[in-house]
Amino acid sequence: MTETQGSPFGGGAFTPAAEDLQSVEAWFAEYDAHSAKVDVERMADMAMFPLNVVTDSADGEGLAAQWTRERFTRTMAEVMGGGEPGDIAMESTRTPHFLTRNLVVVVTDATVTANGESYGMRYADLLVRAGGRWVFQTMVQGGWAEAWETPQDA
Repeated sequence: MTETQGSPFGGGAFTPAAEDLQSVEAWFAEYDAHSAKVDVERMADMAMFPLNVVTDSADGEGLAAQWTRERFTRTMAEVMGGGEPGDIAMESTRTPHFLTRNLVVVVTDATVTANGESYGMRYADLLVRAGGRWVFQTMVQGGWAEAWETPQDA
């Protein structure tokens, strides 16, 4: 099937070619390399701001916010251990769902191992092609509401 650019109606589902899939895999390889180094500035370079973040709380309440670059770098440095590389390993299986050639939702099932303990997680990212390259525009992962809220958010 092909897609009809410029119209949400018409061509049906977009089927990615091998190069479409490879471009998303390459994007995540680069992002993962920056994450492993806790290089939040380079991670931020790969985003489109304002960045949408969506999560929920322990009591089941949803939270959505838009973050500036500054908020993203500050929060990610805090969440990733104060911005210092540590003894953390992550294995991921990613499943891209292309909406069009330029929009892809990627669901990631990951196992994170830190200090000998392993944890499973699932999250999703919306990647958008802008300026000829992929950038992420939305991050979705459950369970972060309490950690992401700050006094200015409340």
